[in-house]
Amino acid sequence: MKLGYQDVGSWTFMKSTPEKQKLAAWLYAQFVTSKTVSLKKTIVGLTPIRESDINSQAMTDLAPKLGGLVEFYRSPARVQWTPTGTNVPDYPRLAQLWWSHIAEAASGEKTPQQALDGLAKDQDAIMTRLERSKAQAVCAPTMNPERDAQYWFDQPGAPKPKLANEKPKGETVSYNELLKSWADARK
Repeated sequence: MKLGYQDVGSWTFMKSTPEKQKLAAWLYAQFVTSKTVSLKKTIVGLTPIRESDINSQAMTDLAPKLGGLVEFYRSPARVQWTPTGTNVPDYPRLAQLWWSHIAEAASGEKTPQQALDGLAKDQDAIMTRLERSKAQAVCAPTMNPERDAQYWFDQPGAPKPKLANEKPKGETVSYNELLKSWADARK
């Protein structure tokens, strides 16, 4: 991720869902994302999904109580964050791997690096099989050829290699400086 992460998910309707329930789910999705309901959900849950929500007078009025949330979402700084992108293919199978590998790191059975390397290898294997099987007609994974880490570090917007000092002394940025940097980014 570049600077931060936004979970901006989506709706999933299973093909196997009976038509009546699928239509009811679609109606509900339309309701909760409608302009008036969406604004109320943004005010209550603080997870805007519409540009009009974040730019509303209601959010302007709440801004002083929300610690920079409104100013951040109104600024160009929000596009520097990494979106979730396309939904995860075969989420149940991939999520199952995540939990087992993280458990190895949490229990001390493996180092975090070993656990994540194992997770990446196992998830790549599943996604390679999905790509090869052509089982997903829409949003199927397309795997890149395997390359060494330096190749990926050299790509624009890439993650950074490990630092010599991974735990430098923290720095506090004043709230006003942070707001100013977001305002400056708009110019």
